[in-house]
Formats: sequence, structure tokens, C-alpha cells
Amino acid sequence: MEHTLLLNATFEPLKVVSWQRAMTLWCQGRVEILETHDREARAVTFSFKVPSIVRLLRFVKVRNLHQVKFSRANIYVRDDYTCQYCAEQFEPEDLTFDHVVPVAQGGRRSWDNIVTACRPCNRRKDARTPTEAGMTLRRPPRRPAASARFRATVGIRKTPESWRSYLYWNLALDEE
Repeated sequence: MEHTLLLNATFEPLKVVSWQRAMTLWCQGRVEILETHDREARAVTFSFKVPSIVRLLRFVKVRNLHQVKFSRANIYVRDDYTCQYCAEQFEPEDLTFDHVVPVAQGGRRSWDNIVTACRPCNRRKDARTPTEAGMTLRRPPRRPAASARFRATVGIRKTPESWRSYLYWNLALDEE
């Protein structure tokens, strides 16, 4: 399924929406289509290319832009869909999240206590700390730094090539 990158009027990435939502916004005259995917969608009397990138025609002020929302999907993105115990990468449907310090031992549901785990490792660790289970964390959990790439790639394993110039424009400046 194709997704669409939604840009603010200033060309800053806001979020990823379904291509159907992007088409609705376009029909309402709220966005312009900047890029399309190769795939076509067909209606009864016409067909059109599925939008890849759309830009809002009016600027939208976004609150909490620099704070990543705490969610299962964002934990998986932070950990690169990789089990933090066995270091193997998995599809999202094969992953769970694990409390490093179990709730029964006072562990909280927060960025610094939740990690991505595969089902076998999660079962093996059970309601114990990694030390008690004889397991080692690949890296300690932390609140992710907000970035356009992080916000835009949630739920998407591979970022479409057409999005690169909009998501990574600030990386080249930082490297020089």
C-alpha cells in the first residue's frame, strides 16, 4: 500500500497519510500534488497516479512538533524493528514491546523502560529484569530525538525514494 508524505506550506514534512486521504485533501483544494507513485488508481470513468508527496496550500502551525509521541509503532521505529535482546530484525507483526523493569517490580510505561522484543525473547525474559533473566540489552532505551525522518517513517519500513529530498534536506547541511 502506498503512503503519501504531507508537507506544510513551507515544505516541511508534517506526517504520512494514506493516498486516499491525500486525494480527499486535493479534491477539497487544500493541497497540491508534488510527486506521484508509479501505481495508478482507477475510478469508474477515469484513472490517476497515486500521490506520493502533497503540500498544504496554507501554513498549519503544529504543536509539539519536536516531541515524538509515545506509541508501539514509534518504539519499533526507534529500535529499527530490531529485538533489543537477540539483535534480529523482524516485521512489525512479529514484534512485541517489553518492559525492561517489569511492571510488577515498579517499572513504568515510558520511553526509558520499554524496548522492542521478538516473541521468543519476550517469553524467555518473562516478568524479570534482563539481569535476572541472564539477557543483555542491545542498547539502553531512551526518548528519541524528534526529526522529520522519525515522524514521517512511522509504520513504513522503507522510505520512498521520492521523499528523500524533503526528509533529509537538513542532514547534508549538518555533515559539511
